[in-house]
Amino acid sequence: MTDPKETARAAGPARPAEPAESPDAARPRRRDPVAVSRFVEGFAAQLVEAGMQRMPARVFAALLSSDPGTLTSAELGEQLQVSPAAVSGAVRYLAQQHMVSREREPGSRRERYRVHGDQWYKALTSRETVIRRWEAALREGVDSLGADSPAGRRMAETLAFFEFLDGEITAMMERWQVHREERFGGR
Repeated sequence: MTDPKETARAAGPARPAEPAESPDAARPRRRDPVAVSRFVEGFAAQLVEAGMQRMPARVFAALLSSDPGTLTSAELGEQLQVSPAAVSGAVRYLAQQHMVSREREPGSRRERYRVHGDQWYKALTSRETVIRRWEAALREGVDSLGADSPAGRRMAETLAFFEFLDGEITAMMERWQVHREERFGGR
């Protein structure tokens, strides 16, 4: 049987809840590294399930969960227990997807990798360029196959889908900017 006093001592001293307006409220609370690691690995697993490669997913989740939103390759390697080469490959992929950026530390050759609050917006809107290229290729396909052939009709429907998607993404991103401003201010 567990002694309740021993359990309370192990949990640490009880702290009263602080009012929201307290000056301490803005100070970040200490985090449990095990809980952070569990989050990083769990969220990375969700990203992998959605189609992202495993190492970029882990690096992204680690950056997302860091208070400054930036970490060096060495910090990422230490946190994730991976090699610098694994971090480098993951960051290259994430940068291509517009999910992280690279920054030089002033006066140093070291790079820091940064995740931004609007990384999902940037990642999604960067897809617009790809969608437009697909639309151009599909138009060419419709012309080449003939709009009245079965393949041409299928191609035309695919083109119509991407044209629709392109317009919806643009409108949705405009609504998101308004919503973000209302909710988080002009960061």
